[in-house]
Amino acid sequence: MESKRHKGSTIEPQPHPQEHENQQEKHGNSEVSQPITNEVDLNHLERDPAKRKQIWEYPVNLREQVRRAYLSLGPYQIRLTEYENKGSKKHTRRFQYSYFSMFRNWLEYSTTTHASYCFMCYLFSDKPSVGHGYDAFTVKGFDNWKKINGQHCKFLLHIGTSQHKNAVQFSENLLNQAAQVENVILKRNEEQIIKNRLRLKATVDVVCWLTFQACALREHDESSTSKNRGNFLELLELLASYNDEVAKVILRNAPYNSKYTSNDIRKEVLGIIANKVRRHIRSEVGDSYFCVMVDESRDESKKEQMAIVLRFIDEEGIIRERFLDLVHVRDTFSLTLKTSMWKQLLHYRFDVSKIRGQGYDGASNMRGEWNGLQALVLKDCPYAYYVHCFAHRLQLALVAASREVIPVHQFFTNLAFTINVVCASSKRHDELQMAKADEIKRLLEIGEIKSGKGLNQIGTLKRAGDTRWGSHFNSVCSLLKMYDVTRVVLQGIIEDLCLFFI
Repeated sequence: MESKRHKGSTIEPQPHPQEHENQQEKHGNSEVSQPITNEVDLNHLERDPAKRKQIWEYPVNLREQVRRAYLSLGPYQIRLTEYENKGSKKHTRRFQYSYFSMFRNWLEYSTTTHASYCFMCYLFSDKPSVGHGYDAFTVKGFDNWKKINGQHCKFLLHIGTSQHKNAVQFSENLLNQAAQVENVILKRNEEQIIKNRLRLKATVDVVCWLTFQACALREHDESSTSKNRGNFLELLELLASYNDEVAKVILRNAPYNSKYTSNDIRKEVLGIIANKVRRHIRSEVGDSYFCVMVDESRDESKKEQMAIVLRFIDEEGIIRERFLDLVHVRDTFSLTLKTSMWKQLLHYRFDVSKIRGQGYDGASNMRGEWNGLQALVLKDCPYAYYVHCFAHRLQLALVAASREVIPVHQFFTNLAFTINVVCASSKRHDELQMAKADEIKRLLEIGEIKSGKGLNQIGTLKRAGDTRWGSHFNSVCSLLKMYDVTRVVLQGIIEDLCLFFI
């Protein structure tokens, strides 16, 4: 009986949901039709090709999500013990499970209509029918099994149609993550990250190099019309002229909001470098005992700056001195200096109980026996003994001796006068340089000196400063090296004066 029922039956296409609702209203069906909403349960999609809603029936804004969900599930390829027979009694045919292995990417089978469908064409068809017979694999289903085998196999003919090829291409594009908008944006973001890192690396390298060379970064006029935009920007221009990759991402070719050339960026880079150096100093000191040396002075902006230097012995037994920080202080009272110094040491995680020495100058706020900085530190660290800075004491002693001892005072007075006379005028300075060059040439000719790289440099006279006694030594050494040519220049000045008064 079951076979007779299927023998003469024909499969009709499933009606549109809206038509189904209209039919229910005409027949007085009491069921209330449900409105089409924009919400789809992607986790419970209908798998049977004959029962599922056609792709064009979904809202436009949800179709891609539905396609992705179905593609993740794949074609509906159910395996039955025996598929439904079709055709006459003498020539009955039925669907074969082996068809799935031949057309595994798109062939589907419905247990409702006992027909085959195209998975790809279902997902990417925009209309109920496009051309003659196009809906056979999407809406109606194909069940004429006698046309499967042979040269004119309907499955082979179907995959050769332009509609099927387009559907396959659309599915590949949808699955191809590189072609999706999200991944295109992600790829552009990755490219932008690479450019930003190269741009930032150029900025960091320039800041590091200028800092290492103790050069100023800024200029009073850094505008595009300035003839000298400062060391930082000019050095970036130089890097760009030698590297095309850098030139493509910095300065004029950089986005307005990420040039990494502003003063705030430079200060931030300097701060990061400084913190990295301080962390290295902290690792060098470790758990060892150390001494602190502090001095304060007023800079050109009239701000009091306190310099903190650490002195310690490293793991190899070598005495090291490391400049830790330069801190602005409101005043020079000993309590203010002690609070600022303690704050910096604790900030960088130094154990103040391991301080074993203090080195300051001889000012009352520093060496005061009761309320000086050394006394305040000694209260917290009883083993941090104060020592008046030997270099400072030597400087004071030498300066005092040079003023009190008449021969020494006269010597340095005459030295300063001689240097001022010779070097105050650019004309006389040029004469000094020319005389030195002639002397070197003459000594080379007679074999008194040897030639070589870095030898026989033309120097100049150096002035002595009051703050560092080492400058007096350098001044005396420069005069000894330039003594003969200095005497020649002074003799020329005397002769010129004699001619002037004749």
